Parts: sequence; structure tokens; C-alpha cells
Amino acid sequence: MGQYYVYILTNRSRTLYTGVTNNLERRVYEHKRTVSDGFTKKYNITRLVYFETTDDVRSAIEREKQIKGWLRSRKMALVESMNPEWSDLAEGWYKTERDSSLRSE
Repeated sequence: MGQYYVYILTNRSRTLYTGVTNNLERRVYEHKRTVSDGFTKKYNITRLVYFETTDDVRSAIEREKQIKGWLRSRKMALVESMNPEWSDLAEGWYKTERDSSLRSE
């Protein structure tokens, strides 16, 4: 069994996106780099503000559906219960392109 994540991303306007993945670091990276067309790219939703884990994929999918069905106010309360400052929880996960260690010699 693996680990699965239900997560919420936002942008400066606090538009919310809820997703599920088995690799949170990779998936957030994809959102931050806007590698796929869609809702998160259109609205520049790149800040990870909430996540939870489970070892059961069906539970993760059900939880994602549950959260998606909530009113916006309930989703915001969920984020604020874990992250009252709405900080990007993925801050510092990735090296920036300006990082000299990424440049070729």
C-alpha cells in the first residue's frame, strides 16, 4: 500500500482547488510549473494551503469528493484549521531556477 494525499491549492484571490494524488511533492510541482492546461493554470493556483494523508486510495478519492461538495466557507474553515495564515506549505520544497546548483558547468 502507498500513501495518498488530498490537498487544497489556492491563489492570491483565494480561489480554491481540491485534488488527490499519490505523490504530493510531484503534483504540487506540476501545479507550480503549470505543466497541464486546466483550472489551476487558468487561475494561477499554485499555493499548497492544506493536505491530509491516508494509506487507502478509495478513502482519498471519497474525501476529495466530500470536500469538493462543501460550501466554500467550509473549505476555508478546513484550511484555516491547519493553516490560519494561508502560508504556502510547499515553500522551500524546490530549488529555484536562480539557484546556481541547477546551472550546468
